[in-house]
Amino acid sequence: PWLIAIFVERHGVDEQGEKQKRYYPDESVGIATGMLIAALHHAGLATLTHTPSPMKFLNEILGRPKDRERPFLLLVVGYPAVDCQVPAIERLPFESIAQFV
Repeated sequence: PWLIAIFVERHGVDEQGEKQKRYYPDESVGIATGMLIAALHHAGLATLTHTPSPMKFLNEILGRPKDRERPFLLLVVGYPAVDCQVPAIERLPFESIAQFV
């Protein structure tokens, strides 16, 4: 099993030590995390997302800069048990969730 801590970088720092703005950091990290989860599932791994509250303790125990980075998500990853059963959840019909006028 693996535990992946995902952080959002609020702003970068260039070679001169000046702040560099990050545009849409939460959205970018969310999309990247979704792609990571899809790739892990494709590789046969199971995932579980966890967002403890508060999460700022992760900066300290992982040695991440508090002024630039913020914890976003903990992702638990591992191989599922051989006898693992996934519930059969049916999707709603498209017509029941979308309406075009």
